[in-house]
Amino acid sequence: MTGMSIKHDEHALTRRAVPGPSLYIVRATPHGEVKATVGILHGYADHAARYLHVMDAWAEAGVASIALDMRGHGRAEGLRGYCSRFDEFLEDAGELATLVRESARGGACFLFGHSFGGLVASASAIEAPGTWRGLLLSAPFFGLAMEVPAAKLKAGRLLSRVAPKFGMSSGMRGPDVTKDSARAAAYDADPLVFKKANVRFFTEAQNAQVRYLARAGELRLPLFETMGTEDRLAKLSAARAFYDRVASVDKVWREREAGFHEGLNDPEWRELANEMADWMLARV
Repeated sequence: MTGMSIKHDEHALTRRAVPGPSLYIVRATPHGEVKATVGILHGYADHAARYLHVMDAWAEAGVASIALDMRGHGRAEGLRGYCSRFDEFLEDAGELATLVRESARGGACFLFGHSFGGLVASASAIEAPGTWRGLLLSAPFFGLAMEVPAAKLKAGRLLSRVAPKFGMSSGMRGPDVTKDSARAAAYDADPLVFKKANVRFFTEAQNAQVRYLARAGELRLPLFETMGTEDRLAKLSAARAFYDRVASVDKVWREREAGFHEGLNDPEWRELANEMADWMLARV
């Protein structure tokens, strides 16, 4: 990487369009010409700083990026992984959209979302058409790869009503998200990666999956979507169903043979990051 040619900064975001907890942003900007700007939405139990290597790769191609810690994640305020309603994450995504537009100063703006962030990004693009030049999705969370027993689902919905802040072990481990052993170990050791899944989050996410799969046909902007065939967390067929229903004429499906959940942390991450950068720059 050419670290000296990239400017980094990060800080809390307290300026809010609507009331809510303080968020946190991480930014990477090329010192040279900025050809495009992309906003980044992380996955569940994830955080913005885990995308710095990707942000640097994009900056080397002339793409600036702003990654946001959504409420309850990373260095943002809020109970870990909790939301009272899914639309709170859309409010956070709206804050990111404002930041990206301000930073781009009239230039092309793109939105990237991984896993749960991919669900939020898709919903945000549907709810606010015309905001973005294009949408990039990595393993978007439109369904769980593993089958959840009906009794557990019923218990989760009950707890969501009577004890919405209750958390259960997510079972997510580094080796489940990436084939890269060093990055898998870093995931498990990261103090900002929490290990419990909130019951209200889960039921709100399920409802959002149904809602935005049904509304996928409203999405018409350019789309780049990628999934690994060995994803143990997000359901490949559900992500593909979203892609197939999207009305965009300009869309790319990139299926990574033997790829895990975090394609941008698998050993071949740089190739995928470069492809995404090229895709954005071809649509500036």
